[in-house]
Amino acid sequence: MTYSTKTPKPTTAASGKTKSNSGKSSRTRAREFAVQALYQFLVGRNDQAAVDEFTRNLVGFNKCDQAFFNTLLSGCVAHQTALLAIITPALDRKLAEVSPIELSVLLIGAFELAHLPEIPWKVVINEEVELAKEFGGSDGHKYVNGVLNRMARETRIDEINANFDASK
Repeated sequence: MTYSTKTPKPTTAASGKTKSNSGKSSRTRAREFAVQALYQFLVGRNDQAAVDEFTRNLVGFNKCDQAFFNTLLSGCVAHQTALLAIITPALDRKLAEVSPIELSVLLIGAFELAHLPEIPWKVVINEEVELAKEFGGSDGHKYVNGVLNRMARETRIDEINANFDASK
């Protein structure tokens, strides 16, 4: 089994419901580990089971919401083709030109937007933008923000319209 040595290291992320002493919620930590796992899946071309086992042995994994991590990783892998079909029309470049980190973040965002309606669309976008700030290139978070906003308009239009109507 081959693992890339370029796995990004986690830093501080957007807050969530249950916070640890470092200020990170267990769900934010789960998203951080999911980005790392998806990066290994995409770049290292390792199977899901190997990536899952490797990720669970990383320092700090015990502090994440493990059920949420399972949902994200298994959902992104199982629905990868459908998620890419949601992501691709929202891109302004070819999919192959998107960095693996940004693609990992976008996969998580697309999965949450499409399959986890209990998480508000604004929360999804905020969490993924924070991940892109931490793990991605210097302006990657701006790109992720734009792509996710376009995806949200397709996957959560009723929720967006309700938010807009409520703000009037």
